[in-house]
Amino acid sequence: MGKKIVVALGGNAILSTDASAKAQQEALIQTSKSLVKFIENGDDLIITHGNGPQVGNLLLQQAAADSEKNPAMPLDTCVAMTEGSIGFWLDNALVNELQEKGIKKEVATIVTQVIVSEDDPAFKNPTKPIGPFLTEEEAKKQEAETKASFKEDAGRGWRKVVPSPKPVGIKEANVIKSLVDSGIVVISAGGGGIPVVEDTDTHKLTGVEAVIDKDFASQTLSELVQADLFVILTGVDNVYVNYNKPDQRKLETVTVSEMKQYISENQFAPGSMLPKVEAAIAFVENYPEGKAIITSLENIENVLTGDGGTQVVKD
Repeated sequence: MGKKIVVALGGNAILSTDASAKAQQEALIQTSKSLVKFIENGDDLIITHGNGPQVGNLLLQQAAADSEKNPAMPLDTCVAMTEGSIGFWLDNALVNELQEKGIKKEVATIVTQVIVSEDDPAFKNPTKPIGPFLTEEEAKKQEAETKASFKEDAGRGWRKVVPSPKPVGIKEANVIKSLVDSGIVVISAGGGGIPVVEDTDTHKLTGVEAVIDKDFASQTLSELVQADLFVILTGVDNVYVNYNKPDQRKLETVTVSEMKQYISENQFAPGSMLPKVEAAIAFVENYPEGKAIITSLENIENVLTGDGGTQVVKD
């Protein structure tokens, strides 16, 4: 019997240096060839994805065209726009790949509202990098012009940073669960989902300007749909301690308590590997029946055989 699997795909895996729609679609065609292996294995699949580079670029386009008659869209709306565009590209690529393989499967993309708390401290301390990498000079210039915040990102350049509140719920979780339980491949929580706050009296949802980390949104979704496996895809096959040092060591099967010890030793870069590790830990702690794996898209074959990537398990 197949597993119910949530696969979190990074936004940088969709967009590298060429930001054109054609280049991103081509990248997703290649990505789909790997993702379909889960379906061939008999697994039920929910795919989430990042949108950091894409939403940052869209915000630049919005700012450049901003006028009284054509005002720029707010960040929550830009998240929805990129969730729709990337969802369309990925949906299209998966449908075509399934057809080529002779697999009869439906694919559905769900624009997803992710509930956050308006009291989340992230709103006072923006940390989530979005958009393209800039030189320090370019970042300082944009900071002066737009009053936005920019920070250096893992030695790769400077990026705009925005609030990144933690998800507390997913509005469409039951819809997503119903679809995947019916055998439909679901693309959801794109870009971490559209951040919304819920009025405590009326329960009405209102969009807020923020970007939710897709790993934490994917973790929350994995719990709500009771996934057997939560796979976080990144640029390396495994998580390492002492990364890029002479004594670096690959992590294979690691318990929650071991991972927490590595976090206390500052082994994982904030904004890069750290949120992935934290999301994997949270999923296993909150849903002990499940397992979390951090690995690369290229290593999926080994994940399917049961011995690929860094596997985070309960103590």
